[in-house]
Amino acid sequence: MRVADIRFVLVGTQHPGNIGAVARAMKNMALERLVLVRPREFPHPEALSRASGADDVLASARVVGSLAEAIGDCGYVVATTAREREHNHRVIDVRDGAVRINAEAARGPVAVLFGAERAGLSNEEIDAAHALLRIPANPAYTSLNIAMAAQLIAYEIYRAQGARIEAPPRGAVPLATPAEMERLYEHLGQVLGEIGFRDRTTSGTNLMQRLRRLFQRAEPDQNEANILRGILASVQGKRRVAGSKCPPRAP
Repeated sequence: MRVADIRFVLVGTQHPGNIGAVARAMKNMALERLVLVRPREFPHPEALSRASGADDVLASARVVGSLAEAIGDCGYVVATTAREREHNHRVIDVRDGAVRINAEAARGPVAVLFGAERAGLSNEEIDAAHALLRIPANPAYTSLNIAMAAQLIAYEIYRAQGARIEAPPRGAVPLATPAEMERLYEHLGQVLGEIGFRDRTTSGTNLMQRLRRLFQRAEPDQNEANILRGILASVQGKRRVAGSKCPPRAP
């Protein structure tokens, strides 16, 4: 699920490990275009180590001398910042921004700008952006590590493309039928009576009803229902063996 050109542009990154961590975050979310503007150290072994398998993103990363060179062909540019800026900048939530980024990427290259670790983006660098991208965070501590911010933004972009976790299909064994479930409930009620487990609720009539609801929510298949009944039968067998060893009570 890849769009034409969504590039992450890191400006003045000081720690090479952060470059590798951003590359990994990008690859997790099917992004591959990384541009580095005046990085302090790159290439670097720590960047490769932190990339943890995203070596291809690092290998294809472009290193340029200016922000203008990094975004010169981009139609839409957003800047990431946690600091309050002048009110004449448009500020958009990261989730809304991800939708806009994907829409603009269908028309042409898009850049997401990240500043240096300590100072972030300068006012001049932010002026090159159409909007400021904000990630909701604790108002008392809004600053995110660059790799964390990259991961969150990359995730929102990927999610906005329609990515979802599909529940794995159930196995070939069919669900237990109502008749099989009824036999399970009868067996369960019998065992509860044998072991002296009583309903402790005020009315004293809700236990089996609640247990029925529990198992209905679980949606056991036929094998699972049989396993449960096997456990109940084993409990009964153990009780019979234990009972046979007890001396008879005196009349």
